[in-house]
Amino acid sequence: MLRRFGVSLEEDLLEALDTYVKSNGFANRSQAIRFLVEKNITEEKWHCNNVVAGAVVLMYNQADKEIALEIEQVQQNNQTLILSSSQYYVNRNFCLHTVTVLGEAKRLTALAERLISIKGIKHGKLVMSRAD
Repeated sequence: MLRRFGVSLEEDLLEALDTYVKSNGFANRSQAIRFLVEKNITEEKWHCNNVVAGAVVLMYNQADKEIALEIEQVQQNNQTLILSSSQYYVNRNFCLHTVTVLGEAKRLTALAERLISIKGIKHGKLVMSRAD
């Protein structure tokens, strides 16, 4: 059920909201506010250690076979958290590796930090969303 309510904002904060709405392609302010509230609630759940789902995205030079071996070892040691793992070869040099995960936020964060910290990872990011 959708409910309406009024919100009062300082002019500069309202201008920032309007810029956010436009730059992120939201249909209106309400949609952006819903998104931001949901995002905040989800992030709070990460701190509360609820069960969340997500993905760890890694970019690395595929020519360095040691990186792939270390990723595989970390994944084997965390099989209870991993739903799937995929590799996509972006070009001759780079591999995009995605690890889909489900579990307690604290454990997923630790897993992501371990993967991202592998020597040679060019970029890594964990994205999580509540799973309840």
